[in-house]
Amino acid sequence: MKKKYTVTDRIITRITGWIAGATVVVLALWGIQTLWGYYNYEQTNDAQVQEYVNPVISRAGGFIVAVKFEENQQVKKGDTLLLIDNREYLIQQEQTEASIEKEAAHLRVLESNMHTTEKVAQAVKSQIAANKAKVWRQQLDYDRYQQLYKDESATKQQLENIQAALDVNKSDYQASLDNYDASLSKINDIETEKTVVAAEIKRLKALLDRHKLDVSYTVITAPYDGRMGKRTIETGQMINAGEVLAFIVDNETDKWVIANYKETQVAAMHIGDSVKFTADAFPDKEFKGTIISLSPATGSSFSLLPPDNSTGNYVKIVQRVPVRIRVDGSKEAIDALKVGMNVNVFVPKKQSHHG
Repeated sequence: MKKKYTVTDRIITRITGWIAGATVVVLALWGIQTLWGYYNYEQTNDAQVQEYVNPVISRAGGFIVAVKFEENQQVKKGDTLLLIDNREYLIQQEQTEASIEKEAAHLRVLESNMHTTEKVAQAVKSQIAANKAKVWRQQLDYDRYQQLYKDESATKQQLENIQAALDVNKSDYQASLDNYDASLSKINDIETEKTVVAAEIKRLKALLDRHKLDVSYTVITAPYDGRMGKRTIETGQMINAGEVLAFIVDNETDKWVIANYKETQVAAMHIGDSVKFTADAFPDKEFKGTIISLSPATGSSFSLLPPDNSTGNYVKIVQRVPVRIRVDGSKEAIDALKVGMNVNVFVPKKQSHHG
């Protein structure tokens, strides 16, 4: 019985030794690999995949009459996403078009009146010349009869008749001058009124352009190739101008990673450095990238309420500097990464640079 116990004990001891040895070897390999990684790479797991995710915003208010997209749908630039009831905007457009036609008709009336007034002015101008000739001739008659009256060859009544005729002619001449001035004044008034009407037509045309824009805003289209996010809008909803209706992920721009490195890690990093990283979603897959920029300030400096170390409660905290990394590689590899995914970034410590 004692011998059997001893054999079992030896087996257990041996197995325990193997397990302990294997554990030591695994820990040693893991330790060596970790130390090797820390020696060769600046690492961080405070990093996420980023991409332009932009809101789809309505520029007109009204009732939604159709929703033309589904969640996560691929869309092309110019594809219709939403339709807003445009009847009110069309009525405003038609009213403005009618106002333009009315003012254009008014302008034509003024042009006709001006044409008529110019003809009248021309006729009055001809009358001035005729009346001036009459005054001149009557003045000669008056001067002659005045001399005859002095020589007692004409009666006073004859002289008075000639003088009366001269006064009438002078009055007609002055009246024709006044009529001509009035005609010129009327032409100027019509010209001014035409300017006012033309300005009003210009204003109405600008207003019409605005109404046409409003009508166009009732058809909301995709601003670029992309993928739609969560759908929260439905037919029959009332929306206001400026309201966010959906989100779209831009397919036309690169994806990038924002890696928040400690300030003690970025001294040797440069734009153009090659980077590798893994995503938590694909731990066995390695991705490539290139540093394209380093933040001009730490992340806390851009916060809504940056810390003020001069207030007396200073505690030294290692700050983080955002490093922007462009994702390189095949389209399939890039498409596998989704916005917001966590990644682990490795920047080689020793890279050659040419300045």
